[in-house]
Amino acid sequence: MTPRTGRLIVEGGIYHVLARGNNGQAVFHHDADYRRYLELLAAYAATHGLRVRHFVLMPTHVHLILEPALGASLSRAMLGLSLAYTLYYQKRYGYQGHLWRGRFTSLPLDPESDLLEHGRYVELHPVRSGLVSDPANYGWSSYPVYADGVTSPLVEPHGPYCRLGAWPTERQERYRRFVREGLHGQPVDPRLPLGRRGRGRPRKLQPILSQFLSALLLCFAKVVAALRL
Repeated sequence: MTPRTGRLIVEGGIYHVLARGNNGQAVFHHDADYRRYLELLAAYAATHGLRVRHFVLMPTHVHLILEPALGASLSRAMLGLSLAYTLYYQKRYGYQGHLWRGRFTSLPLDPESDLLEHGRYVELHPVRSGLVSDPANYGWSSYPVYADGVTSPLVEPHGPYCRLGAWPTERQERYRRFVREGLHGQPVDPRLPLGRRGRGRPRKLQPILSQFLSALLLCFAKVVAALRL
């Protein structure tokens, strides 16, 4: 039997993580469910050294933008989080079976050029899905942290956001305008590793590609070594 290879997670990477309910089923039904998931996310982020940059909890799935301190910590944290929430859900609703649809999806982001774009995509998701008309009216996302300066024990703003302005009110206003502009433009495609990019200077991909190539070669070497045993 061929051993299962691990995910290609590099040190110092930032990832857009997507986890969906099994067969498209709802994983959150009441406010208490959303709160419990965020409590667990905070606990596992602290335990495994994850920085939460953006998030949104939708009824059937979650989008998270996470920065793990160590490559392996992302998978460990998400595995523990998914299992812990499943146990909570099973106990609360008498549910049996798989709650989540397989393993989570993780897409690498460029730390400079992707964070704001993917953060906007995540926080506009309730609007695009027809749940609210304004991201400020949705209670389960990181939008208030960036748009209104709400202090959160979970979300830590990132460098590209902090460089939007010298003062908090300036950054918040520019971010609100940036998000509003996203309603009228083409949304980023989260299935693409680095999203879509308009005209302008090309990304500096070489450092990221080099890291992934090294990780790929390491995984291949492990598989070859396992097959020789």
